[in-house]
Amino acid sequence: MPTSVSAQQSRLLVGQLRRSQVVRDYERAFRDTTGLPIALRPVESFDLPHRGDPKESPFCALVTRANRSCAACLQFQRQVETRARLQPRTLKCFAGLCDSAVPVRVGENLIAFLQTGQVLVNRPSRARFARATRQLVKWGAEIDLRQLEEAYFQTRVVTARQYEAMLRLLTIFAQHLSTLSNQLMVQSSAAEAPAIARARTLIAERHSEELTLTSVAQAVNMSAFYFCKMFKKATGMTFTDYLARVRVEKVKNLLLNPHMRASEAAYEVGFQSLSQFNRVFRRIVGESTSSYRERVRTGSTGLTGDVAAG
Repeated sequence: MPTSVSAQQSRLLVGQLRRSQVVRDYERAFRDTTGLPIALRPVESFDLPHRGDPKESPFCALVTRANRSCAACLQFQRQVETRARLQPRTLKCFAGLCDSAVPVRVGENLIAFLQTGQVLVNRPSRARFARATRQLVKWGAEIDLRQLEEAYFQTRVVTARQYEAMLRLLTIFAQHLSTLSNQLMVQSSAAEAPAIARARTLIAERHSEELTLTSVAQAVNMSAFYFCKMFKKATGMTFTDYLARVRVEKVKNLLLNPHMRASEAAYEVGFQSLSQFNRVFRRIVGESTSSYRERVRTGSTGLTGDVAAG
């Protein structure tokens, strides 16, 4: 089971990602291509993911206006996210619409979710609509049923195969966001002391050397104890973890060369032990170098999400 970064860290990371041009461009392209909403959400979100989205389902927008049905939709979203902590998952709501979440992870840490949905994979039927309205009446929702019916039968319909392809797009993008998140964790935007900035520059330039906390602290004229404390405060990471992440990012770039062996890449960026490298790479990336290289080469998404009745 993956661990999660704190809710505050997740919100900060997601905020930075949302402001990036690549995320804005991808969201626009996804909406234009699929006709579906898309949301990048931090862990432990307590709101509806697609409210106000340009592609929000008119049916869902009507349903969530009523307090009782809105609460049910919020609970359903929690179920989707709970199921999707390890891998992409799709559930069907009370009205038969699919909602999906794809986890964004950095190694073992769950960072955020990419979500889409509000779509049918079968033609809407009057029998299904009748069941949905009975549930809404049971909840005590006050909705214009004629307007609701019109919205329901205008719900976007795709085949299961098409929807699977859309989720693969999200899964590929989640992998890209994983890399961006790791870079943001390395390149913290927080203000920091000039000595820490010099230390990060030194690490970036000499990461392939046998760097130690003591040697870097001496290079920036700080005691090892004080440097350790200040570095953790500025970056949110220990010196060892920060250096490991810098090196792993360099390895990932080197592995794009099909002729470069993983062991050669490891030693080139400064790892002194192959066993240590393999352990660190798996912890940070969440998979082995061979799995990572194969996934990058083939574009495999690892999508195994199932559809369960909600």
